[in-house]
Amino acid sequence: MEEVKKASKFEKTAARCWNLLNEGKPFTPIFVTGTFLLFFIGRIGDGAFWPAFLGSFLLILPLFVLYYLYDFPLFLRNYLWLPFIAYLMLFKIFNLPLLLFAIGLYFFFTVFFWGTFYYHLRIGTSWLNFTRFWKLVLKNSDSTSGNAQEQLPKFLLLLSVWYYYFQEFLQGHAFADVDWAQLLVFYAGVALYAFILHRNLFDWKPKAVSTYTNNAEVPTEPLNDKIVVIVIDGMRKDRFEAAHTPYLDSLRKNGTEFTNMETVYPARTVVCFSSMFTGTYSFEHGIKSNMVWSLGVKTESIFDSLRKVGKKGKMLAVAHLVDAFGKDVETYTAVMKNDIVDSQIMKKAKQIMDEQNPDLFIVQLISTDQTGHSRGVLYDEYLQKIYEADQHVKDFIAHLERTGKAENTTFIICADHGQADGIGGHGHLDEGERIVPFFMYGPKIKQGVRVEKRHSLVSVAPTLAYLLGAPYPSHSRGPVLLEGIEESKK
Repeated sequence: MEEVKKASKFEKTAARCWNLLNEGKPFTPIFVTGTFLLFFIGRIGDGAFWPAFLGSFLLILPLFVLYYLYDFPLFLRNYLWLPFIAYLMLFKIFNLPLLLFAIGLYFFFTVFFWGTFYYHLRIGTSWLNFTRFWKLVLKNSDSTSGNAQEQLPKFLLLLSVWYYYFQEFLQGHAFADVDWAQLLVFYAGVALYAFILHRNLFDWKPKAVSTYTNNAEVPTEPLNDKIVVIVIDGMRKDRFEAAHTPYLDSLRKNGTEFTNMETVYPARTVVCFSSMFTGTYSFEHGIKSNMVWSLGVKTESIFDSLRKVGKKGKMLAVAHLVDAFGKDVETYTAVMKNDIVDSQIMKKAKQIMDEQNPDLFIVQLISTDQTGHSRGVLYDEYLQKIYEADQHVKDFIAHLERTGKAENTTFIICADHGQADGIGGHGHLDEGERIVPFFMYGPKIKQGVRVEKRHSLVSVAPTLAYLLGAPYPSHSRGPVLLEGIEESKK
């Protein structure tokens, strides 16, 4: 069988670097600083430029920190214009060419560089993708760099304050000449405003399970020989229901479906996978976004639990999941046309099962997610990718049946998160992100059951441990999904 290319070291590094521009928190200071330097590039050689640049930068640093600490996702972004209006009323100075340059540069980056050039080179989207992508950027509500309605008021305010003090220093003023009362009142007002908004309106995070897994003792004998988890990345639940998925429908009809399975917060891919396979939340496993500053989850994972009983787990996934699970991940390159990437992933998945035969095998399909990000979730292309995922799952399970690896195997099909309108953003639990498809099928799984009770993806790790007869990961909080498991015969 043809070898599917792994993610190279360069790709892993590039994925981490790209997250600096994708995640909204690091993007804002990078974009503002870069824009300011580009706008004044003709004056960089002046002797007065750098003292004025650095002096004014120090004065706006608290505002950078404030906007790094506080996200303004979903409807909260509507409140970001008030600090900018307050600045205009209080300081009364702005540079219109600078602001127009920033707006133009922002839409060039998001619509043409990211939405067209980047996606064409990486996944093969059309050179005309900008004709749709600009609408997606305007609609996107998640706190990424592609959220125009959040980024615009942020960088317009930052650039305006920076320019104000930059001009002051260019004219020979020093720190002693700064109107500190005006500056401190303004900063205190913005900080208090952000605090009050988040204290009173930022109230949609799921509640964490307060205790560690305690609803079942791990059986002395494993219920399953193997478990296969197929994560269809970014498969939004209502769009899954609208798509043509005959094979997946048959699995959930003949298994157990959890109709109110909730993802975790923030619903970023690396965070979701980390929570699914450690059984806990970001405050314990330490992965708080796709931008991972300190590599590796800080708690035991399901892979660690399996090693304690002499079993092996393997994950087949994109490069940035190495940041969470290290050598337990076998990567594939994500620099591949979106029309063929999932089929190549499944080729590699078959090879791993044939050659390594892990007791737990986790496969991440990415074409649905990539289509949502590049083309939007409310279009037929997105439904087509869900149908293609359905057929890939069918073909993969048929391969396991032919090779004798499906006889006492539980299959779990789920998404790690949904996707919002616009560029398929996910993180802050827009209505399209929060509830994800989730169902189990196999000889030890109840047939024809629909569980309506609200559950969380943190239940995945303890459920895997329970079925495979391994101890729960050290910080596993989710309850075992007993509603879908047949009682073991004594």
